[in-house]
Amino acid sequence: MENAGSLLSEQLDYYRAIAKEYGDHSIDVPGKDELVNAIMDFKPTGDVLELACGSGKWTPILLKTAETLTAVDGAPEMLSLVKAHLPNTVPTRFIEADLFSWVPDKQYDAIFFGFWISHVPEERFEPFWSMVATALKPGGRVFFCDDNYRPDVELIEGPDSAVVERRLNDGSPYQIIKVPHQAESLEARLRSLDWDITVTSTSGPMYWGVGGR
Repeated sequence: MENAGSLLSEQLDYYRAIAKEYGDHSIDVPGKDELVNAIMDFKPTGDVLELACGSGKWTPILLKTAETLTAVDGAPEMLSLVKAHLPNTVPTRFIEADLFSWVPDKQYDAIFFGFWISHVPEERFEPFWSMVATALKPGGRVFFCDDNYRPDVELIEGPDSAVVERRLNDGSPYQIIKVPHQAESLEARLRSLDWDITVTSTSGPMYWGVGGR
């Protein structure tokens, strides 16, 4: 992808800007209940790492079973949202960092990232998963979820491009990366990278993956 660095910078700007209105932009598609049930069933224990925690929608679920939690995100505005509403029951560490350059300082029993993998450009896919492997303890588990929903209005470069356009409530446009992964091909790609991860589709455009090395 040309100008991936510039796109990633604009993508971060978008998530920093949308933090205050993030709840206004949720999508209403089939499969949400299936996805939530899968996340609830994951039940990570021990030291848990959440990558791209965003507004913290899934973080309270992780805290129900985690012994410690480390939450990483590139947008300080998103981290502020998480900190504002999390229960004070589990030792939690917050890290503001670019996930494409962040180097984990320890290993974790479980790693979770929700609605992030589609924002990873193709040329950063393998390095990203290499970082995940570095952060995961032997025998540890990974869970991720996302969607491949891309309405026509967002496809400013056509359906074959991974670049879409999103707008804030005031109409401000931002170009971001949204790769429309399909469960079967994504699972095969991960297995080629020595991951034993099963990727499951919901009845709608959402999917989740769970497994390990």
